Amino acid sequence: MWYRLAADALLVLHVGFVAFVVAGLALILVGAAFGWSWIRNPWFRVAHLVGIAIVVLQAWLGRICPLTIWEMALRQKAGDATYAGSFITHWLQELLYYEAPMWVFAICYTLFGALVAASWYWIRPRPFVASGRR
Repeated sequence: MWYRLAADALLVLHVGFVAFVVAGLALILVGAAFGWSWIRNPWFRVAHLVGIAIVVLQAWLGRICPLTIWEMALRQKAGDATYAGSFITHWLQELLYYEAPMWVFAICYTLFGALVAASWYWIRPRPFVASGRR
């Protein structure tokens, strides 16, 4: 039971990461149009850029996301042969996992990553502020 709960928690974390990366770009673009200053926060923008960079790198290296690997291992320890689970788990998995050749994901992730990188030029983040110590 604990392994299944841990796998479900990891799935929720994984969906949260995907939502941060996808919704982050949408919010940056919409926020620029509406003049939201928080979208120029350099910490948010660096975290967003690093998040998609990791995904693109994994895709180009042909690696499966570590969160997916850990979740599958936990489900295996829980005795789940498939992704059986709760209603929420079922739908989170439906949103997150697709079957396609790896090259399709590499292209999609790369194009999305290019959009995120381009957003740094279209909608520049504020510079990092020095801490004031000398």
